[in-house]
Amino acid sequence: MAEVTASEVTVTTPFHRVLLISAGASHSVALLSGNIVCSWGRGEDGQLGHGDAEDRLSPTHLSALDGHEIVSVTCGADHTTAYSESRMEVYSWGWGDFGRLGHGNSSDLFIPQPIKALQGLRIKQIACGDSHCLAVTMEGEVQSWGRNQNGQLGLGTTEDALVPQKIQAFEGVSIKMVAAGAEHSVAVAEDGELFGWGWGRYGNLGLGDRSDRLVPEKVSTVNAEKMVMVACGWRHTISVSSSGALYTYGWSKYGQLGHGDFKDHLLPHKLEALRDSFISQISGGWRHTMALASDGNLYGWGWNKFGQVGVGDNVDHCSPVQVKFPHDQKVVQISCGWRHTLAVTERQNVFSWGRGTNGQLGDGQSSDRNIPKIIEPLSLDGSTGQNIESSKYDPSAGKTWVSPSERYAVVPDDRVSGQSNVSERGNVSDINVPESDVKRIRT
Repeated sequence: MAEVTASEVTVTTPFHRVLLISAGASHSVALLSGNIVCSWGRGEDGQLGHGDAEDRLSPTHLSALDGHEIVSVTCGADHTTAYSESRMEVYSWGWGDFGRLGHGNSSDLFIPQPIKALQGLRIKQIACGDSHCLAVTMEGEVQSWGRNQNGQLGLGTTEDALVPQKIQAFEGVSIKMVAAGAEHSVAVAEDGELFGWGWGRYGNLGLGDRSDRLVPEKVSTVNAEKMVMVACGWRHTISVSSSGALYTYGWSKYGQLGHGDFKDHLLPHKLEALRDSFISQISGGWRHTMALASDGNLYGWGWNKFGQVGVGDNVDHCSPVQVKFPHDQKVVQISCGWRHTLAVTERQNVFSWGRGTNGQLGDGQSSDRNIPKIIEPLSLDGSTGQNIESSKYDPSAGKTWVSPSERYAVVPDDRVSGQSNVSERGNVSDINVPESDVKRIRT
């Protein structure tokens, strides 16, 4: 019998396929087969879930969720949620202001914790906006929580909700899907009816005016089309009908509606440029939009300062442009962050492009990209193999919760220029213009 040396032995580990991806303001999350959750990008607010405030430039295994049998992950701007079907628990972590984590307080959370108010509910889908969240149950009811200054929770008030509350206005209406923008929300019912509520200054509610709504209101659809899918950008809305037609409405300063101009639309407006495509998936970024056709072709348009449209330039596009992938790979899943975009192809590869300053592209760099680049640790074609980094968080070594007053105590010479000593997280002097928030003007 021949002797085998250690150097001749190759240990093969099973490839963990990416099942779901989600992009936030400056971070990204992926759910892999084998109950593995990874996160990467900006970690200042705990949104990566690794127990610290460090950025991660490559996908890092979120060990705190091991064994929880997670079936979905969803990024908000600076917070994250996950759902365990077997445990019937929703977990949240990250920036906690305005109660967006649903735990009854405004503290930041650096490790995933279950939301007690949702314990035992069978969740169909979760949507996270800038500062609020929505969850649809299997029974078609909607729970909402977080910031509510413009009525985006649909509860009939403008008071923030620190724990999830049922939207009573949907009594008797079975909701199929919800989406959340910066300060507005949309939903599509099982019967194809479309609803909008919250902040509506740009017509992003689709109700024909620029007024806010404190409770969901039915949208008049074009040609009596039934809607099957909805998504929100920061201040624009995207929907898809049962015929595969794409509709957009709301803010279009950067061409994010895709109609060939920069005009706002107060009602759903059919995107004629993609009339020959059957749209199977949509995603809205801060000011850009992505649409995936049933043939696997991906189209992008809108704000493109950081290359987030993915078409090889940094010019804004007011009409759809096809995104090209190596070997003409077809896309099966997409997710837009604020300034970056993620995609999964049929060859089980994950690509990213756009803003990369916090490592949200997952390629080990902090550079922007204006064309898709493979995230090797998550991809079958990754030349380095599936070497996913592990977080080394010891739950006994540090805090899980951090209160706003403790976390944002003023430190000399650690303030953004022009800001007062007021905690940046508590500064709501101009609640209708989030661009003024310190967090949002960071590039």
